[in-house]
Amino acid sequence: MTASVWCAIIIAALLLTFVIPTHADVAVPQLTGRVVDQTGTLSSSDIATLTQKLRDFENRKGSQIAVLIVPTTQPETIEQFSIRVAEAWKVGRKKVDDGAILVVAKSDRHLRIEVGYGLEGVLTDVTSRRIIDEDITPKFRSGDFAAGISAGIDRMMRVIDGEPLPSPSRSVNFAHNLDDLAPVFAVALFASIGVGGFFRAILGRLLGSLVTGGIIAAITWLILGSAALAAAVGILGFIVGFIADLFSAITPGTGRSHGGSWSSGSSGGWSSGSSSSSDSDSSFSGGGGSFGGGGASGSW
Repeated sequence: MTASVWCAIIIAALLLTFVIPTHADVAVPQLTGRVVDQTGTLSSSDIATLTQKLRDFENRKGSQIAVLIVPTTQPETIEQFSIRVAEAWKVGRKKVDDGAILVVAKSDRHLRIEVGYGLEGVLTDVTSRRIIDEDITPKFRSGDFAAGISAGIDRMMRVIDGEPLPSPSRSVNFAHNLDDLAPVFAVALFASIGVGGFFRAILGRLLGSLVTGGIIAAITWLILGSAALAAAVGILGFIVGFIADLFSAITPGTGRSHGGSWSSGSSGGWSSGSSSSSDSDSSFSGGGGSFGGGGASGSW
């Protein structure tokens, strides 16, 4: 080959090196909550309202629905991108596969409802397309994205409500919403130190702490219906109460006032943390659901 041919080959290779990365697929966003908006389209109140609606639906029905808004899916079609999102997020319960994802590509003006295997019999391709055409896109065309997404989600939930699905596991729901457990742990801490002091004074430090932990575990089980969580909270109550009483006993000049101070500070700290993060959805995760490409796409 001549020198000019080699130069042409090298230049072509360099051009390909710079061109190919520009056509790389859009990365699948991290699942940070039930509503993931990478465009800033929804306000914080819109996201909070949608999140609470989807959380309540999961707690009641068991099925998981998520919303994703991205600027574009190019160079992929929205169908190719959505199935990648579904495979990564695994929304829906494992082996029940009752998840659904509403994906909106705002700049492309495309959207899709991706449906898990377990919902394909009720949230059919035809039904999904009707939801897009009748509930979502009319509002999108007028610029009201929050109303369109909310209307689409509402109808999706009504359709899924007609499908007989396994009852949600209360323990699984609480595991997905760890923020809801903060008040439970706060009460357990208060009871183990405050109320538990009564039993420790009568029965002694070890036996009194055991009785306190058992009572806390029983109450937790009645409220949450989860033996595992009840055991964990009961053990926590026993340990905290025993250590607090022991620490109070070996700290001169403090006595009950020191235990009372710890109780107040601990309870206040937990309550404050729960309140400030009550709208957070960061603990949400997919349940292991599978998707096979069912659903429908549309545009506005």
